[in-house]
Amino acid sequence: MTHIRFGRIWPRHGTPETNTPAQLSASPAASTAWHALSPQQCQEQLATSANGLTTEEALARQQLYGLNRLTPPPQRRWWTRLISQLQNMLIYVLLLAAVMSLVTGHATDAAVILAVVVINALFGVLQEGKAEQALASIRNMLTLMARVSRDGQRQTLDAELLVPGDVIHLESGDKVPADLRVFEAHNLLVQESALTGESSSVGKQDVALALETPLAEQSNLLFAGTLITQGRATGWVVRTGDDTELGRIGSLLRHVAPMATPLTRQLDQLGQQLSRYIVLLAVVTFLLGWLWRDLPLDGLFMAAVSLAVAAIPEGLPAVVTIALAIGVQRLAQKNAIIRQLPAVETLGAVSVICTDKTGTLTRNEMVVRALVTPQSQWRVSGLGYGPDGQIQPLDASAPAAQGMDALQALLRAAVLCNDAHLQHTTEGDWHLDGDPTEGALLAAAQKADIDWQAVRQQRPRLHHIPFESAIGFMATAHAMSDQVLWLIKGAPEQLISRCLATEHQAHWRVQTEQLAQQGLRVLALAQWWGEALSSQLPDVGWQWLGLIGMQDPPRQEAANAIAECQQAGIHLIMITGDHISTAKAIASQLGLAAQPTALTGRELDALDDASLRQRAVTLDLLARATPANKLRLVQALQAEGHVVAMTGDGVNDAPALRQADIGVAMGRGGTEAAKEAADMVLADDNIATLRDAVRRGRNIYSALQRTLIFLLPTNGAQALVLLLAILCGWAMPISPLQILWINMVSAITLALPLAFEPLNPDLMRHKPRPAAAPLLQLGHWVLIALAAVLICLLTLAQYHLALLWDASPQQASSLAIQGLVICEMFFLINCRRLEQPTLNRDAWLGNHTVWWSFAVLALLQLLLCYLPVLQQAFATRALSWRDWGLVWLQGLCCYLAIETVKWLLHDQLTRPRLVVDHHAR
Repeated sequence: MTHIRFGRIWPRHGTPETNTPAQLSASPAASTAWHALSPQQCQEQLATSANGLTTEEALARQQLYGLNRLTPPPQRRWWTRLISQLQNMLIYVLLLAAVMSLVTGHATDAAVILAVVVINALFGVLQEGKAEQALASIRNMLTLMARVSRDGQRQTLDAELLVPGDVIHLESGDKVPADLRVFEAHNLLVQESALTGESSSVGKQDVALALETPLAEQSNLLFAGTLITQGRATGWVVRTGDDTELGRIGSLLRHVAPMATPLTRQLDQLGQQLSRYIVLLAVVTFLLGWLWRDLPLDGLFMAAVSLAVAAIPEGLPAVVTIALAIGVQRLAQKNAIIRQLPAVETLGAVSVICTDKTGTLTRNEMVVRALVTPQSQWRVSGLGYGPDGQIQPLDASAPAAQGMDALQALLRAAVLCNDAHLQHTTEGDWHLDGDPTEGALLAAAQKADIDWQAVRQQRPRLHHIPFESAIGFMATAHAMSDQVLWLIKGAPEQLISRCLATEHQAHWRVQTEQLAQQGLRVLALAQWWGEALSSQLPDVGWQWLGLIGMQDPPRQEAANAIAECQQAGIHLIMITGDHISTAKAIASQLGLAAQPTALTGRELDALDDASLRQRAVTLDLLARATPANKLRLVQALQAEGHVVAMTGDGVNDAPALRQADIGVAMGRGGTEAAKEAADMVLADDNIATLRDAVRRGRNIYSALQRTLIFLLPTNGAQALVLLLAILCGWAMPISPLQILWINMVSAITLALPLAFEPLNPDLMRHKPRPAAAPLLQLGHWVLIALAAVLICLLTLAQYHLALLWDASPQQASSLAIQGLVICEMFFLINCRRLEQPTLNRDAWLGNHTVWWSFAVLALLQLLLCYLPVLQQAFATRALSWRDWGLVWLQGLCCYLAIETVKWLLHDQLTRPRLVVDHHAR
């Protein structure tokens, strides 16, 4: 039986519903040598056209080929994660201790040690699985979009919906979504390092090649995962998903980095150092107890092992994992998608934000406000990309028809030298496909009753020179009877000298400056008639058409975000391609500075590195910036010791995004090249989202710092109780088995709540932390030491007082156990606000996770105290109401004493005080 597919006859492997990936991989689309076919042959082979497929055809082919995505990598099984959790020096010590306990006849001790190991490992497996799910959801949020021709119209679709035969439109900065056969190319350069490893760009064309042409030389094919670095291209999709070259070699271009940041490495190093010191202390304690106090070796061995287990905060890695995973998820919920997890940590240290103006500080919805021709000036009203609005003479007394021909010529040129498209949706809105600046030009033409689609049909495009920052303009050539009409659109300073005589240049520069001072972005247009199409644009002879001034309204929330960042000691620098007068006007509107300190790209180029470093720290805006300017600015700021966040959306921003400590790409308007170079993507292109991400980064760091300050004294106090008992020759207030119980239950309860701390509003009222600052300051270490000693002494006092009151050793130990745990619970409240007192409602009730952990811990402690099985296993006894009163009194004394210590150490614990606006420098 045969089946018709794409206009060809081929053996049917099954219905579309039953085709497997293996069967689809063997399809003609996957195996055809597309580079050897002419565009006409490709079109016939794919049964498509230059206008693309219909929606019905695309859906049918999607049933056959499946989604355009690579098979995801296999996830680690739970037992693989479990084994990785056991690969730890502390775990090895515990397992050895369990074996030795079993050999020496302490079966119960061995069982409890193994329980500690298993519970910690299972908990780590659970949290690692949640972290992997969080990262997988983030990968799904980084969806690649593609401009496709469907039903004769351009649409922007999820790249996963592409099928062979679709027509894709690409331009500088885009990422190729599938393997394409090019049938139209203009100045096309592609970076294929995703496949070849070579960083240099290669040229592409649309002509057929020899069948034996190797892959690296197939210049008429674009491969999935590569980047367009220059020019434009249109091509047919020929291979999708695993059939692409990228899929064939099994490479996934986009990975989220593993959870290993400088902070976690710092914590790992701290843990290893603590482990070495504590193991040494355990050995010394064992030797002293044996040689000096002549204690039994089997009990002394278990005491030494328990001392090591008690002192090392083995719950810390799990807390770090949870805190980072929670931070990533919450950032994603706030439209900040983390691509590189070190960004979560580094965000808290950002001291300078270099931000693009368009789309980040403004709405990225351009609207034309002024038109200036050689004969007249016009003002334009209305919002959005629709035709609503009017074009009226600036001089109300002038006749409306005066200068109309010149106005029509200016707007027709703006329509033709333009790549954007507008669509009127069924909901009555206007959808823009293309650059907002060019969309605004089409909207202005509609307000002048110009049918831009008809104008383009009447004057078809013959050639196109895309806009590149290096040349500062875009040019197109159009067929006009037996002549060629060249149109050029770009920055006025690039066109004035090309088009105007010297005596007229000053006038138009003044006109440009006047528009820029109104906060308008200014474009100039000109035309030139030629006899034949030429690849070289003439330097003279152009006819000046006029200026167009447009505005991108500032975001309402941008001014608030800027003010809060400045209050947080973060210096903001606005970077834009606009004229410097335009940039200053917008900077003032946003509250960046009343009198902004500004540089142009040319002025920056004239500075040497030392001078630039001096200017960079006081700079408010950089106008007419080139990619090289942005890169030098970031390097200068970093040389001055700043941690720099850099936003960008274009392929030209990629070098600066890579150089910055935090590269931030735009999710809506950003190119795929920018997203690939960035550490973080703003899904809503909003500076307020970046502000929120910085706040979240500071909060994560603060939570991890408080967690460490909580864990070290509580674990240290447990170890000190054992150490002092051995050195003083006392009976053990808490047995090694009981220490293991406390360590186990507190690790799975009290170690977690600080990772769920809500955002602290005061975090954005302080200066950024220095990136090289140690995790714990001197004041923190003093607090840790005093807290550990205090909890230890209170626990020993509770035990010995109980003995003085004729309590049994088991009853006294039960009191000591409960008192130690209650002190840890109160100390958790102390740690919620290290820099402030906690004698307030928010400190006690502001984190519901704290009370859930208290409830779980209280239940476990009650079971230890009253459940007969646990009483027998851990040698505990039931407590009376009086005993519980003493326990809670011990906890309250601990809480008040540590609050007093915090008050005495206030200057050492308090972060830098409130900062003033950076303009008071």
